[in-house]
Amino acid sequence: MANRVVQFLTRTRGHGRFHLTDWLTYGYLTIGVFLMFGPVMWLALSSFKTEAALLQFPPPLLPYGPAEAEVEGYDRPLPLYRVEKEDGSETIMAQVRRIGLIAQMVDPDDPGTIVKVNVKKRKRVEEFQLATENYSDLWRQFDFPQYLWNSVFITIVATILTLIFNAMAAFALSKYQFRGRTAVFLFIIGALMIPPTIVLVPTYLVVSGMGLLNSPWGVIWPAIATPTGVFMLRQYMLTIPDDLIDAARMDNASEWRIFWRIVMPLSAPALAVLAIFSVMWRWNEFLWPLIVLNRSEEFTLPLALNAFQGELKTQWNYLLAMTVLTLLPVTFVFAFLQRYITSGIASAGVK
Repeated sequence: MANRVVQFLTRTRGHGRFHLTDWLTYGYLTIGVFLMFGPVMWLALSSFKTEAALLQFPPPLLPYGPAEAEVEGYDRPLPLYRVEKEDGSETIMAQVRRIGLIAQMVDPDDPGTIVKVNVKKRKRVEEFQLATENYSDLWRQFDFPQYLWNSVFITIVATILTLIFNAMAAFALSKYQFRGRTAVFLFIIGALMIPPTIVLVPTYLVVSGMGLLNSPWGVIWPAIATPTGVFMLRQYMLTIPDDLIDAARMDNASEWRIFWRIVMPLSAPALAVLAIFSVMWRWNEFLWPLIVLNRSEEFTLPLALNAFQGELKTQWNYLLAMTVLTLLPVTFVFAFLQRYITSGIASAGVK
């Protein structure tokens, strides 16, 4: 597998040498990868920085933290600094305390002598440090597990119901002949042109009338039937031979059995594509949960991220760590199901 990847990445136009078009192609791809994954890598590295490191300018790429050392006679580690001597050389010293513009420092090898140094003549020693407490504190100090469970529950349940309802509607529109079928399909296509914000008020009134406010079901039910999902699955199911379904009916198979045993397995690529879209929609949805959910214990992760941004102070180290954890599930789902995207979308557009 590794050899195939290497061969794929080092392919040239021929004769084993790089042509001008090869250099241009790889340069273009390198720039594209950097532009796409550069911000993500910066986010992941910044999530391991301390709050003080995030405020540094210019900001470092890697997570660095102040170096400390155990000094005899002191009950806590002391920060290390590079101190400029009068002859221009530098030495490493530990700071005991700072009083105004004067810092009292000691040599770690000779802690008995305190030296007074102007703060302008010292520079903090930094070393590579991963602030793993940004992640561990999320579980101890905040209600992150509850936010995570709310998002996982809403995403999984909504995705399963979306696949079932959209598949049933697509099956009826693709394999049943009934009066008004074309009108229904055109109505579904027309619904794609309606912005979701236009129906927020009537949807809210319906959800409120059903008593689903401050409930995950108030977030799940309104967005189950999606015009995009019905259209994509209907186009894919048109490619399933009608003779196969007729043969199943001749064997006394019920419509429900045909749907579950024949249509659904054959529509797996399109269902995988719709599952990816549904997970991204539900997991990242912000506006509708913000309207429906008012109690903090019912918040999803996007709402929790918004709540982290205080009016006077924002704990950026925790906010970045939660953002990384929020991105991981969608990344894993996309990585496992991405091979179905090309085949599913291509097959959905055959007819």
